[in-house]
Amino acid sequence: MSASQRVACEDVVMFVNAAIASSAQREFRQSAGEQRMSLGFLHEYVLGNYRELYAATLALDVNHLNAAWIVTNLLRTASAAGPRERALEGRLIAARLRTLPPQRVYAAFRELRRLGVNNRRTRAIMRDWVTARPDPAFDAVKYRRSLSVAARHAHLALPGEVGTALFDWRTPKRYDTPILESWRRAHYEARSLYDLPYTVAEGLAVRHGIDRARFLAGIAPRLTDHERLRLQSSAARHGAATVAMDLASAPLTRLAVYVLSLPRPERAERRAELTEALRTAARRAAGNRFGTWGRVVAVLDDSYSSAGSAAKRRRPLAVALATHYLLEALATSYTGLWLNHSGDPLTVHPVGVTALGERLVDGLELRPDRLVIVSDGWDNAPAGLAAEVLRVWRTALDPGERTSIVHLNPVYDSDSFDVRRLGGDVATVGVRDAEDVAALVELARFATGRAGFDELRAHLSDRVGRFLHASEAAR
Repeated sequence: MSASQRVACEDVVMFVNAAIASSAQREFRQSAGEQRMSLGFLHEYVLGNYRELYAATLALDVNHLNAAWIVTNLLRTASAAGPRERALEGRLIAARLRTLPPQRVYAAFRELRRLGVNNRRTRAIMRDWVTARPDPAFDAVKYRRSLSVAARHAHLALPGEVGTALFDWRTPKRYDTPILESWRRAHYEARSLYDLPYTVAEGLAVRHGIDRARFLAGIAPRLTDHERLRLQSSAARHGAATVAMDLASAPLTRLAVYVLSLPRPERAERRAELTEALRTAARRAAGNRFGTWGRVVAVLDDSYSSAGSAAKRRRPLAVALATHYLLEALATSYTGLWLNHSGDPLTVHPVGVTALGERLVDGLELRPDRLVIVSDGWDNAPAGLAAEVLRVWRTALDPGERTSIVHLNPVYDSDSFDVRRLGGDVATVGVRDAEDVAALVELARFATGRAGFDELRAHLSDRVGRFLHASEAAR
């Protein structure tokens, strides 16, 4: 592999790591401004130098923010691509927009309007996505401003009463569409707001002066699973037990975030319920890989920096906790080693220094088939010990690589434009949700320079083909 190919491979892997891990929010050591500026530069750099591969990353597990940025950047620079490139990009953009939450797509449309991007392809993509929405009237209520922006910008003809509700809502004395009529009436009578989505009804409830406990009890049947999980603690404080949900149906990482939001005494009291919910979610995330990874040891970072930030409270620790249960499901034999915690993993909390080196020695002594490290990479007790342990292990004790080692890092380092690495001999990949771990381990082989640029191209091409086939078959 030539030097230029090696640089290209490193650049693309660096971008993928950032696009998976970073959501441009404040981290433990860096501000939101630093994160956003660093991530924005990285997008521009990869877009300008590796446009084809930049577009292909839409088929990977990049997070929602970065997927929307990629879509926006491809559309605003459409003139830089040839006809064949634009055709493939259009398919990738349409397929990825179908996987994003509606609010994220609408935010991308607002950004395109702000940038003045209004070419024919952009209007067609916006039209096709809005037309495919299952309930335009629902969007006209929940995403009112965003839908109106998209309709004006792309010159969309909205069906039925939706256009009237957006642009002349006070004119009709009533609507035939139930949700539009409930929305109109909710401005004047409190009982109608309970027929609306939670995010819309919440503001109207404040306007009507409705008690929080009464509002939560009344709106409970309209809550999505995400809203129901997010409101568990708030509902308990206000005595609205009807908001409770089956925790086992929640996604694994989101469930871990909820568990860590509970006081430790409550976690201990609900140990059986919470553990079973996490294990059920982990088995669901493992899928057909359940029990296929052999002997696995995990080194899990619960140091003080795993507390995250006000914007991402306990997120790094939640990723470690969720990964613990996922690896337990993937392995035939599993050992989880926390840096500072022993005993029940449910009571783990951010504390102490990041002493990765000692724990790596403990883990490698078990001679596992796989060693997985989940950490922000700030090894500081003493600094550099982890890298030296891994170097000696790989060069002197396990040159044949009988033990596969991968470092999963949930924190983007804006100074290095990458996730922080433990050493050149160990593959480091960014991670946001534990559910993506199995796919990320597949990507890890490109992070050490052992796999070539042609292999990376082939891998991305294969992922693009599978992604487009699955998306278009599901339509």
